[in-house]
Amino acid sequence: MAFSGMGLAQDDDDSALPMADMNVTPLVDVMLVLLIIFMVAAPMMVVGVPVELPKTAAPRAAAPRPPVVLTVTADGKVFLAKDEISAADLPSRLADLHKNDPEAPVYVRGDRTAPYGEVLRVMGRVTQAGITKVSLIAEVEPNAPVVQAR
Repeated sequence: MAFSGMGLAQDDDDSALPMADMNVTPLVDVMLVLLIIFMVAAPMMVVGVPVELPKTAAPRAAAPRPPVVLTVTADGKVFLAKDEISAADLPSRLADLHKNDPEAPVYVRGDRTAPYGEVLRVMGRVTQAGITKVSLIAEVEPNAPVVQAR
């Protein structure tokens, strides 16, 4: 029989019997909605990105103007461009750079074997001079995929 009205099944003898079939359509609808929700939400629940410093697979960012480059060597010496600079002269030189061009970006290059504290100390001196655009420079991994910037 194709249709039975009001949940009652009709028998040949016209006696009303309760329908024994369960309507699973609402259950399937709810399960499909839950499946879609979990499929969308599952990738967002992944936490943690493995990082191997100082190499990166990110494409290089293009600077609108030539940056000021500070280099920290493995033995802790600091160079401004190619000129060695003492720790005592660093704050005054950075303040002069900030006065001449307040929007100039500063890139800090730290040797892989340089003490982490030395690199952070140099970055702290840069921010104390009022320079807000400070970035770290890293090498590109040899097998990193090339990503086109948009």
